[in-house]
Amino acid sequence: MRERALTLVTRTASHPAVRAAAPFHPADHDDAWWRSAVIYQIYPRSWADSDGDGMGDLPGITARLEHLQYLGVDAIWLSPFYTSPQADAGYDVADYRDVDPRFGALADADALLARAHELGLKVIVDLVPNHSSDEHAWFRAALAAGPGSPERDRYIFRDGRGPAGDEPPNNWDSVFGGSAWTRVTEADGTPGQWYLHLFDPKQPDFNWDHDEVRAEFESVLRFWLDRGVDGFRVDVAHGLVKQPGLPDWHNRTHMLGETDEAAAHVLDKVKPQPTNLSPYWDQDGVHEIYRSWRRVLDSYGTPARILCAEAWVEPQERAVLYTRPDEMHQAFNFDFLGTPWVAEDLVAVIERSLEAADSVGAPSTWVLSNHDVVRHATRLGYAPGTKRKNGIGADDPQPDRARGLQRARAATTLMLGLPGGAYLYQGEELGLPESTTMPDEFRQDPTFVRTGGEELGRDGCRVPIPWTKDAPGFGFGPSDRTWLPQPEVYGDYAVDQQRGVAGSTLELYRTLLATRAELGLGRASLALVEGYAADVVALEAAGPESGRVLVLANLGDEAVELPAGADVVAASGPLADGRVPTDTTVWARLA
Repeated sequence: MRERALTLVTRTASHPAVRAAAPFHPADHDDAWWRSAVIYQIYPRSWADSDGDGMGDLPGITARLEHLQYLGVDAIWLSPFYTSPQADAGYDVADYRDVDPRFGALADADALLARAHELGLKVIVDLVPNHSSDEHAWFRAALAAGPGSPERDRYIFRDGRGPAGDEPPNNWDSVFGGSAWTRVTEADGTPGQWYLHLFDPKQPDFNWDHDEVRAEFESVLRFWLDRGVDGFRVDVAHGLVKQPGLPDWHNRTHMLGETDEAAAHVLDKVKPQPTNLSPYWDQDGVHEIYRSWRRVLDSYGTPARILCAEAWVEPQERAVLYTRPDEMHQAFNFDFLGTPWVAEDLVAVIERSLEAADSVGAPSTWVLSNHDVVRHATRLGYAPGTKRKNGIGADDPQPDRARGLQRARAATTLMLGLPGGAYLYQGEELGLPESTTMPDEFRQDPTFVRTGGEELGRDGCRVPIPWTKDAPGFGFGPSDRTWLPQPEVYGDYAVDQQRGVAGSTLELYRTLLATRAELGLGRASLALVEGYAADVVALEAAGPESGRVLVLANLGDEAVELPAGADVVAASGPLADGRVPTDTTVWARLA
C-alpha cells in the first residue's frame, strides 16, 4: 500500500433521507492494470531541462521521475519526442524511429524507460499516424517523384480544380486555419498538384488506403514495443480515413478543444445523435486499422500493452466504438472535459459515459486538462456558460484565479472518485493556472499564425513547469532560459512550495491517488444518491475494497450536510463545521 499523504478531513454531521438508487454502473472484476490506471501526461518541452537550453528533454524527465513516484501515478504518457522540425511542437514527425536531438538520443529514451520501470511506472508514448512532417523521407520522395507515382500515393495528392488547376481539390479547412490544401511546385518549376493537410502545411496527411502505410506503422509499433514501451496514445485517432471522393463539406473545422458552452450545452451533447457526418472525421474504416494494431500489441503478451485514442467524437455511443474488445483499450472522455461546472450536466455526462462504455465492456477514461486545452484551474475560473475560444490573452476577460483553483480541486476529486481510468496533465497537481497574459510575440502555436491571431492557440497551457520558487526559471533547468515565458506567479505554485505542506494541491492529489488505490474506486460500482438538491452531485461507489463511499460535489451556494455516520476520507478543501462548502468535493465512507 502506498504511503498516505497529508489531508484535511473531519467526521461529519448527519443528513436525513439520503439513499442510493440502484447502480447504473456495475463493479469491474477485470484486474487488467489499465482499466483503472491513473496516467500522467508529460509534455517533454516543458517538464524539465537538463542542459540549460531552455527546452525540456528526456534526461530532464528521467531526473525528475521520483516526483511521479511520490505523487502516486501508475504510468506516464510522453508527448512526441521524435525527430521533427517542430512546426507543431513535435506532432510533425520526420522520423518515427529516432529521438530529436533537442530532446536527446535513443539511448536517453532507453534510460528513461529503464528508470521509469525501476520506479514502478509504465510508459506510454505518443504515436502520430494521421500525418507526418513534410521533411519525412517519404514526403520528400513524393515531391521528387511527381504526379501518379507510387511515392505520392502514400499521401493524398490531387489535381486542382478550375481550368488551370489553381483551385484546391475541395473546400476543406485546416484545423489550424486556412485551406487544408497546399499546392506544390513540380520538379520542372511549374505549379503542380495539391496535397492534403488537415493541420499545418508542414503536416501532410497519409493515405491510409495504401498497404505500405499500414505496414509501416505496424513496424513502428513493434520498434517501440521491442524497446519496452507499455503502450501508445494515438493522436487524431478519428482522422486517418477519409470519405472516398473527398467531397466538399460546408461546416467549419474548429481548433481541437475549442468550446462554446453557451451555444453547445452539454445536455444536448450527451443525448444520442447521428454520427459526425464530416468526410474526414470518424469514418468507419479507422476501426479495421486499430484491430490490426491490437493484434500486434496482444502478441507481446502480459502485462497488456495498451492503445489510447485521442478521438474527438460525439456522441459517446460513437466514441466507445474505438474501445471495443478487439480495438483500443482506452479513449479520452472529452465530453467530460467539456462539461460546464453545473451539477445537472455533470451527472448527465457521467451517467451517459459509463452506460456507453459498459455497452462495449470498456472502462471510461476521464480527463480534465491536456496540452491542447485551457488548463481546468483557469477554465473553471469563469462563470459556467462563458463563451470563449481555446487560448486566453492579456486583453481578454481574466478568470477568477482563486475560484478556478477551488473548483479545479473539486472537479479533480470528483473525477478521481469515478470508476475507470484517468489522465492527469503535468502541473495540474500543483494547481497550475493557464498563462493568460503572454505577449503575442512569444506565441509559437501554428494556429495563432494561420488565423492571424484570431485564435491564440495552446501556448498558454504549455509553459514550463515551476520546480523551485527561488531558482532561475523556477528550477526548470540549470539556466534561466525557458522556451516560453513563465508568469511570475508560477513561483508560488512551485513543487518546493507544496511538497509536504498540508492542504496544498500537490498533497491533495497524493491523498486522492493513495485513497483511490486503497479503496479500489477505479473498479467500483456507481449509483446516484437521492435526497440532495439539484446543485449537488452525489454518487455512491461500492466495491470489495471500498465498501460504500459517498462521492459528493457541492456546486450550490449553501453548505451541505452529510449522512449520519459518514467518515470523510478525502476532501478537496476544508469543511465548515462538518458541512461541505460550495465548490468542494468529499469522499466519505458510509456506515
